[in-house]
Amino acid sequence: MTRDLLLEIGLEEVPARFVRGAMNQLKDKMVKWLSDSRIEHGAVNVYATPRRIAVLINDVAEKQTDMNEEAKGPSRKIAQDDQGNWSKAALGFARSQGVEPEQLYFQELAGVEYVYATKSSIGTDTAAVLPDGLLSLITSMSFPKNMRWGNHELKFVRPIRWLVALFGQDVIPFEITGVQTGNTTRGHRFLGNDATVQEPAQYTQRLREQHVLADVSEREELIVAQIDRLAKEKGWEIAIKEDLLEEVVFLVEYPNVLFGGFDPAFLHIPQEVLITSMREHQRYFPVFNSEGELLPFFVTVRNGDLKSIELVSKGNEKVLRARLSDAKFFYEEDHKLTIEHALSKLENIVYHEELGSVADKVRRIRATADLLSKHLLIDEQTSSDISRSADICKFDLVSQMVYEFPELQGIMGEDYALKAGERASVAKAINEHYQPRFAGDLAPSELTGAIVSLSDKIDTIVGCFSIGIIPTGSQDPYALRRQAAGIVQIILAHGLKLELNDLYDAALSVHENRGLKRGAAEIRKDLFDFFALRVKNVLSEQGVRYDVVDAVMASGFADLKSTIERASVVQALAASSDRTEFKLTVEQFNRVSNLGSKAAGAAVDPALFTEQVETELYQTWQAQRPTFKQAIEEGDISRAVQSLSSLKPFIHNYFENVMVMAPDEAVRANRLSTLAGIAEDIAIIADFSKLVW
Repeated sequence: MTRDLLLEIGLEEVPARFVRGAMNQLKDKMVKWLSDSRIEHGAVNVYATPRRIAVLINDVAEKQTDMNEEAKGPSRKIAQDDQGNWSKAALGFARSQGVEPEQLYFQELAGVEYVYATKSSIGTDTAAVLPDGLLSLITSMSFPKNMRWGNHELKFVRPIRWLVALFGQDVIPFEITGVQTGNTTRGHRFLGNDATVQEPAQYTQRLREQHVLADVSEREELIVAQIDRLAKEKGWEIAIKEDLLEEVVFLVEYPNVLFGGFDPAFLHIPQEVLITSMREHQRYFPVFNSEGELLPFFVTVRNGDLKSIELVSKGNEKVLRARLSDAKFFYEEDHKLTIEHALSKLENIVYHEELGSVADKVRRIRATADLLSKHLLIDEQTSSDISRSADICKFDLVSQMVYEFPELQGIMGEDYALKAGERASVAKAINEHYQPRFAGDLAPSELTGAIVSLSDKIDTIVGCFSIGIIPTGSQDPYALRRQAAGIVQIILAHGLKLELNDLYDAALSVHENRGLKRGAAEIRKDLFDFFALRVKNVLSEQGVRYDVVDAVMASGFADLKSTIERASVVQALAASSDRTEFKLTVEQFNRVSNLGSKAAGAAVDPALFTEQVETELYQTWQAQRPTFKQAIEEGDISRAVQSLSSLKPFIHNYFENVMVMAPDEAVRANRLSTLAGIAEDIAIIADFSKLVW
């Protein structure tokens, strides 16, 4: 026999960003508890609104399954004495398993006899274990932020106001913070009333009758459908940003879409400002025409019905007008601020107590950017733009607009710089140097922004590493992993001939001028390990096999472009129709590398060759080296591997006819040196011994 199980936790309004996590956590904990309690069940459904999280499980067994569990104890040698009596160890094992000594028995495992006991447990009624189980489940939940209320000790995301707990038609009795479980849920705060749920299957319908759509997917689909219908009616393009939609879904219980307008005079403000004001402050969806131009309208979602919808729209318009008036005031006031005056204000803003002010950081960015420009042989005009961009890249941080909307940093800098007469490439770099801002974002489109972005990001990473701030586990308060991933993305996107070591050197040399708290060598090692993980992530995201990743990175990864190409070529060869042939080549390479590692480092002396195959291998290797080196220089990894592979028959003949470890010490050393030289070339591509076949 089975019954449905319903648990609803009624709360004061929960912040939208916490609701989905709470809903999923409740589901996971419920499923785990049922499994641990040996209670079989069917489908699990979860529901959530700003005022509730709930889980409904179908076909829950009315009784726990019986348990027969076999436990292994000590070996026979330990469990019995010479007379066959049970030892203290065996008696202790019996007690721990809750069985009598005579119930113990022996069983052979891997040629050794061990004592065993079978524990049997008759399942109890599910209804008997539900009260304590659900109470423990709820009180064990955790949230990003908790609160306490009244005199209660429980910490929860928001105060619990009602509890529905039903097993079939029976209420599961327990109490939390003075709230007793029952079968009464609460409808929409203004449109609904309390509703009695006679059995779990009625739950969503009873709430629907009280103007609550408990199903998260249903609310989201309804909002999107209403927005799409409105867009079609008006001929608008309504931008539905996923994170805003997610938030709105968890702000309402009974959604209805409406629209309003604002004074077109506000459109002279950059549209990013208007969009940010609407999205971040009001949770409105902006409206565009077919050309992507912002229109003086907005779309929002009401938590209620359509009654007096025009009045609600006017109220939203009034609130937005005040917001946009503030934005207009900030924007106009910012134009009174000169770039030079803004830069002077950066001197008074602390970036980090051990790393100085924001102005200090800007000076480091400029110094690093100049070093990178010189290293990359960038032309004079672009170098000048890079220097100027680096000098003023943070000036908008002191603007009123960025103070009000931090997410507009860079965007406002570009706008203000253009109006101040800066070159377009410089202004654009101020905006783009923050890119990529998040996973999936684009790298800076122009070289100027790319170099300033690299300088900014590596300064942050090296600065933090220099004072011992290194991400561990999930802790990364300064988003250093994102900064490092951005560096890798930028170098690859622009195809820069810039190795990571060169980037470390530039930033470390600049930071050394202020004095390093830790040694440069120690910092460099930490940087190596830190970026290794970022490069591995890039290769994994591109579908490169783990063993290929390890093989390629073992040969170094400072040259990112080469690393990506080497991984691509090796993976392709390992998966090609000539895979067997490539495997034989790899085996030869590995044998060369293994023996070459024993060399003492002496130069090869052809005069010491005693066999013709020695001369043939050496001469073939020397003949193909220019082609190999040129291919590596040009980044043609496929041609480089092909060049090395041409040595395969000569290597085979060499090992078939030559005793590498010859009795003559000079001959032996010379042969090892030959193999070591070839091994060095092989190692430029990969450590092929790490490949798994």
